[in-house]
Amino acid sequence: MRPVGKVMQRVLLPPHLDVVPAEKRAFKPKIRKGNLHGRGSCDTKGSVASFFSAFAMLAQGGPRPKNTEIVFVGLVDEEFGQAGSRALAQKGPQGDLAIAGEPTKLQVVSAHKGNLWIRLGTKGKAAHGSTPENGKNAIESMTKVLQCLFGEYSKMLAKKSHPLLGSPTLSIGRITGGSQPNVIPNHCEIDLDRRTLPDETPASVKKELTELLAFNGLFPSYTGAREASCPALETDPKLPLVRSFLKAARRRQTYGVPYFTDASPIAMGGTPAVVYGPGDIAQAHAKDEWVSLKEVEKCRDAIHRFLIGLE
Repeated sequence: MRPVGKVMQRVLLPPHLDVVPAEKRAFKPKIRKGNLHGRGSCDTKGSVASFFSAFAMLAQGGPRPKNTEIVFVGLVDEEFGQAGSRALAQKGPQGDLAIAGEPTKLQVVSAHKGNLWIRLGTKGKAAHGSTPENGKNAIESMTKVLQCLFGEYSKMLAKKSHPLLGSPTLSIGRITGGSQPNVIPNHCEIDLDRRTLPDETPASVKKELTELLAFNGLFPSYTGAREASCPALETDPKLPLVRSFLKAARRRQTYGVPYFTDASPIAMGGTPAVVYGPGDIAQAHAKDEWVSLKEVEKCRDAIHRFLIGLE
């Protein structure tokens, strides 16, 4: 939406359109007791409806801002590789503020953790199960790695802290190894999910982790399990447009959340970003996903107040 005059600043409204997989029946929306149920209702069709309704209200009824261009962008692939937000950051218009739609319970989020996938591997020597002394068990080697990760390394992470995000975390999401019970396994792999703070990078995480493992005599292979960088988000809450949005949303302060969003790739491209939307992340991806229609309306009204207040 073009302003009345010359474009002096730009605001982006980029909720994502994709959803996680579900059974066919989950895609048939139902309204019960003021809530919309169905796959994607919370994550993030509620935000899409709120943002676009506010955008349409301004387009139909005005008044348009004098010098602020407003761009609505429906993003794809947020749930996997963030291809939409990454393409927007690299090739799309840059802005002075982006409001990424996510279920934040109508809190304005200025910081969230990053997401790093790590794959560790151990190697052994195959042997017959009746003579384990003739082999080297890669799974047993991995158990020592796991003991270090969820013992000493977890204690290290607990000592780090961010005022909005707390401590970084580590979880194991996949383990594989061996071929069958009567064969000593010669390989084992684990995939780790490491949630990072704004001052952490893939290189710094690799350094601290491999050094700790080496100190304990452990030398598993280390590779990234995902190519795209997913750094943490940290936007200055004192930026003029962020302060204006806080006022429009009737909030006094910004918050932090542990999950990753499109706001991070957008911010990597040079556009300061916050996260906002109706619903609770606890309902996202759930079997019975839902969003409050009252929250959808409140979100629409907050976005509309913000847009009509732009210069």
